[in-house]
Amino acid sequence: MLESLKKMFSGNEEEPVNPGSKPDISREKSAELYEKAKTYFPGGVNSPVRAFKSVYGTPLFIQKGDGCFVWDADGNQFIDFCGSWGPLILGHNPQKVREKVTEVMQNGMSFGAPTALENELAEIIIKNNKHVEKIRFTSSGTEAVMSAIRLARGYTRRDKILKFEGCYHGHSDSLLVKAGSGLVTFGETSSLGVPKSFAEETIVVPLNDREALTQAFGQFKDQIAAVIIEGVPANNGLLMQDPEYIEFLQQICKENGTLLIFDEVITGFRLGFEGAAGYYGAKPDIVTYGKILGGGLPVGMYGASAEIMGHISPDGGVYQAGTLSGNPVAMAAGIAQLTELLRSGFYKELNNKAAEFVESIQRFATARNYKFKVFNIGSIFWFAFTDKDKIQCAEDIDPASMEKFKVMHRELLNRGIYLGPSGYEVGFVSAAHSKIELEKAKRAILEALDIVFRNK
Repeated sequence: MLESLKKMFSGNEEEPVNPGSKPDISREKSAELYEKAKTYFPGGVNSPVRAFKSVYGTPLFIQKGDGCFVWDADGNQFIDFCGSWGPLILGHNPQKVREKVTEVMQNGMSFGAPTALENELAEIIIKNNKHVEKIRFTSSGTEAVMSAIRLARGYTRRDKILKFEGCYHGHSDSLLVKAGSGLVTFGETSSLGVPKSFAEETIVVPLNDREALTQAFGQFKDQIAAVIIEGVPANNGLLMQDPEYIEFLQQICKENGTLLIFDEVITGFRLGFEGAAGYYGAKPDIVTYGKILGGGLPVGMYGASAEIMGHISPDGGVYQAGTLSGNPVAMAAGIAQLTELLRSGFYKELNNKAAEFVESIQRFATARNYKFKVFNIGSIFWFAFTDKDKIQCAEDIDPASMEKFKVMHRELLNRGIYLGPSGYEVGFVSAAHSKIELEKAKRAILEALDIVFRNK
């Protein structure tokens, strides 16, 4: 994963515009803001992928979002399929979320003390998710995963963690690692500042490889506290795993007294109210969620059985705290958003809409023999310049294909369509995308594909 991130952030040299391309949109104000931002922030951004290093042009500075649209500082309007990287399942600025947040803010925005809102949101989650009996709110998905890892180590009294190459779990030290050479390896640091000793507590194996997983448990018998996997790996392409592999993963963890952690920061409340665990019928020991449970505001959560969660302070000896954990504004947004997600037929309607959208794009590409696939699960999709029917591990992604995505991304921006600025990132359909906007987006995507493949 981190190797692909490095590829994302290196170089954004301009390329001659292809015949048939639309003129580039104005980015004058965004460019001015970016130049100023570079005097304040490393690379001019507060998160690396925003720097547009893997696509053409300067970053867009977003000024407004409403429904399925965003507007940048230059006044350009886009149909948005990034959705703040996934959590805006209702679209931008949904009325019910906005009204609930505004109501709660009248009484204050932070207390560092319990509020009834925490109870209300927790009850909604626990009553509708059989995988958790108790939860702990955090301020981000990264913090939730970091805390879940600590809980697993404290519960099992083991130190090592096993993760998969191609999965990303936030920027905490134990997980900011990549695979070394060989089938089963200790993690190698993929960022300066991560001590080698930290990385050596993390074992990295390929996805979708039973032999590697079996070998790891044999090599590190009774040492592995937890195996962590994205519910559906979606930070390095959309690497959908077979149900049989997930079942095997559960079984080998159970046999070895190892906890299974589903990192559902992307898939939680997105594939369904129970996320990927519900989709697969899986039973992870610990689940983690991110900002979708707070309407896109800074919030996260981890949960498990009452017995496992009983090891968290103040009930147990695993310490974790946060002044902004359970922040009332985030809780209010979460209550409003999750209430909408529980509406009868919500996920069926959303997922059917997304499926129709991606299937029509795939039919077009297939009819023209384009080396292009749209991978899709629920309302998540990924555009891949490949002829493979399945991509289930990081090694299956051709880095050279990202050159085609760069062209596509620019063509889509010029047609009013916004995707995350990296070909390794997935896109999201929201409830706010109407058939009219999806049809407009589809036409733009088909035009962009024709330009990408014109000189194939």
